[in-house]
Amino acid sequence: MSKRNTDRRQPVNVPGTGQTHEKTSAKENYPVEDRVLKDAAWFLGKELLPLLGVREKMRRAAPTEAVYLEISDFLADFNYEMEDSRWRHLEFESDSVSEEDLRRFHAYEAVVSYRHKVRVSTYVLCTSKAKVPKNHLSQGLYTYRVRVIRLKDYNADKIIRRVEKKQRKRGLRRRELLELLLTPLMEGETPQAERIRKGFEILQRERGNLDNGELIHMQSVLYALMTKFLTPEEIKEIKEMMFMTLMGQLLMEDGIEKGMKAGLEQGREQGREQGEFKTLRELVADGVLTAAEAAARKKMTEAEFQKKLGELGIVK
Repeated sequence: MSKRNTDRRQPVNVPGTGQTHEKTSAKENYPVEDRVLKDAAWFLGKELLPLLGVREKMRRAAPTEAVYLEISDFLADFNYEMEDSRWRHLEFESDSVSEEDLRRFHAYEAVVSYRHKVRVSTYVLCTSKAKVPKNHLSQGLYTYRVRVIRLKDYNADKIIRRVEKKQRKRGLRRRELLELLLTPLMEGETPQAERIRKGFEILQRERGNLDNGELIHMQSVLYALMTKFLTPEEIKEIKEMMFMTLMGQLLMEDGIEKGMKAGLEQGREQGREQGEFKTLRELVADGVLTAAEAAARKKMTEAEFQKKLGELGIVK
């Protein structure tokens, strides 16, 4: 699993969702992508944990910070406070659970329990690739245990085919969409990247049947699973089609906004123009847009676009 530091910020409004999570004093210090990932955690705990067999109801997404521990990537480390005041710590594992993983979970539980004065249990959500994962560790006078959840009884290929067939006839039921979000973790022959791509496409076709907030909630879960399980090359390919989705538009607007702000030091008007063109040039370099598509966004020909990049000193 990746080992980036966990986001330490407080909950904030997720654009277009109407949901309030954690607050921040400056929006520019809390990018849209971070808010998308926070939203994925909230929706996963509220809507998908019950499908995974967790019976207690979630009260809120709880803090993930624990001093003196290297915390896993936010995408692999969710904490939830349940209605009975106990905490559930959810981890994702694409490989089998190792003894090292169990020691890390155990240490994390101990520090969180000490710091927040709560009882913590760890649930490990494994993909279908993980065979016979370990769920306990001998610790002298006692045995430490985690609950392992595997979706081995569900087949992603069958669910996707069934959902696509039903979608051609009518709108999909909410439970069908929730099951779709979990297909990257199920058994099946279809690669995970293809499951996530199809998930985005199916959700996009439901745009007329879902309000924007609900749609972004669901897309955020697929986005989180995408960044957790796929390779950089696979992520790049999916992002190319994702910019047609509602969430993709949010991320695009946020990227252009960052470019505009970066250019303000050189003068508001000049900075705005340079920031926009620099962002578009980076999207072309990353393969998200073609040069022709980037030029079209500025109502230019490709030759005019390249000339403007040179005038602004973005390319030589």
